Amino acid sequence: MANIWQKLEIPALIIVPMSLLSAAFMQVDQSALLTMVVVLLSVLVFFASFEASRPQLRQIMPTVVLAALAVAGRIVFAVVPNVQPVGAITIMAGVIFGRRSGFMVGALAMLLSNFFLGQGPWTPWQMYGFGLMGYLAGVLADHGAFERKPILYGYGLLAPILEYGFLLNSWYIIGYVHPITWQSALLAYGAGLPLDLASGISTVVFLLVLYAPWRKKLERIKHKYDLAPDEPRD
Repeated sequence: MANIWQKLEIPALIIVPMSLLSAAFMQVDQSALLTMVVVLLSVLVFFASFEASRPQLRQIMPTVVLAALAVAGRIVFAVVPNVQPVGAITIMAGVIFGRRSGFMVGALAMLLSNFFLGQGPWTPWQMYGFGLMGYLAGVLADHGAFERKPILYGYGLLAPILEYGFLLNSWYIIGYVHPITWQSALLAYGAGLPLDLASGISTVVFLLVLYAPWRKKLERIKHKYDLAPDEPRD
């Protein structure tokens, strides 16, 4: 069962941008609601995949602790718009503990912090956006992409802008801007760009401060307790 859910992860990630493109192209009525249902189902696939893998407590704890730290960091820095350590912590989770852990940390951080900052129809998109950030960080780390620090910091800058900001702005345009024109789309993306840049820059700053010391400690925990990333138990 775990392998079935694992095979659904990539389709679950791909179907979200595909649903946005389809809704925009076909000018679907109620596109905001329909695409939100799609992204919610996508997130549920990852929660089901994580549950089906039957992780041991020692494998769950790093994900839970990192998600809690991300929640606390987001709440503490909430007074400064889009300046938060969630992206950096999510990326580290993906790099060190694997793509599934990265997704769970990002998704849980947004879900739980929104109980303090405000839930809404944007919550599943925030969960997907930060979850995708952690998942792709794990994929890139598996291929050795982050052995060079400039690539890590470049990802930290671009991921919040493209995988989070651009995604949420696209959902807003497709769901709430009628009719959709190049002018209205550019205006919406332009309005969100300063906040997206702030998110990307703050993620790089937090990576510069946290990545080296946290990775050393987390890698020690990983090896001490033999935490093999993303390996389902049959």
